Amino acid sequence: MKVNKMNRPNEGIKCMVNTCHYYMSGDYCSAEKIEVTPRNASDSQDTDCATFIPEDQAQGNM
Repeated sequence: MKVNKMNRPNEGIKCMVNTCHYYMSGDYCSAEKIEVTPRNASDSQDTDCATFIPEDQAQGNM
């Protein structure tokens, strides 16, 4: 899923993963949209942000 990086935080999303390409200071996410998987998760431990791109790999993917 290709996601644009905004120059402002997506105010509705809190993210504490500071190694992500979309991370912004203040624990915000700058991804235009996110995808959380899997479909049939039964608790938060089962979920995963499929939008995550490691900051050190972002240049090759964007």
